[in-house]
Amino acid sequence: MPDDHNQPRPPTGNTASAKPLSRFAPVGIILLGLALGYALGLQNYLNLGFLAEQRQVLRAYVDANTAWSALIFVSVYIVAVAFSFPVASILTIFGGFLFGWLAGGALVAVGATAGASILFLATRSAFGSFLQHRVDGVVRKLADGFRENAFGYLFVIRLAPVFPFFVVNIAAALFDISLGRFVAATFFGILPGTFAYAYLGQGVDSVLVAAQEAGREARISDLVTRDITLAFFALAVVALIPTVVRQIRRRRIGS
Repeated sequence: MPDDHNQPRPPTGNTASAKPLSRFAPVGIILLGLALGYALGLQNYLNLGFLAEQRQVLRAYVDANTAWSALIFVSVYIVAVAFSFPVASILTIFGGFLFGWLAGGALVAVGATAGASILFLATRSAFGSFLQHRVDGVVRKLADGFRENAFGYLFVIRLAPVFPFFVVNIAAALFDISLGRFVAATFFGILPGTFAYAYLGQGVDSVLVAAQEAGREARISDLVTRDITLAFFALAVVALIPTVVRQIRRRRIGS
């Protein structure tokens, strides 16, 4: 008779349920980190008011510890984006002010892409191809089209930041886009806006001084003009043209 002790045993109920639940752990950590960050009041240090008060101290520290400061800045940017703190624009302005538009923009591009990828992977781990298996009709076609042309669509969305940065990171995971396309579209798509905001940050000192003299806190709207916003949209429209043309050609061939 076979030895019962050597026979494989079916998994217990706890093991079977642990695997599905474990996929939500990364999202749970992100939500916990976001709540903890707000509880600690980190949002009070990620605004133009704090930059106005501490700009001389921060710049002196960066000048004395450039490499270490760059590492700290990138790390903070990664954590902020990964935990979905809505401070991407502010931090980019910080980067331009502290490191100059070129170095600051490069640091932001690396930090933003890394942080976005972490959030993307966490969301995909929890929900996977959520839309692919649970929707039908027009939404299903939209999901399939988005997935097939992931780089083009994501690139355009990144060029014209109509939607919050963290929303795009989460939505891309729900559309079941590959990590490679997500990273490439994010990195190259955010470059124009990143360097534009870093350039604004490089000259933010005069804006901060003017706001202080006026007895109010500086706002991003003091830096971002209507012309810059329109330029972002125009750039996105131009980038979208090849994708639209490709879709039209496919439909004509299919018909």
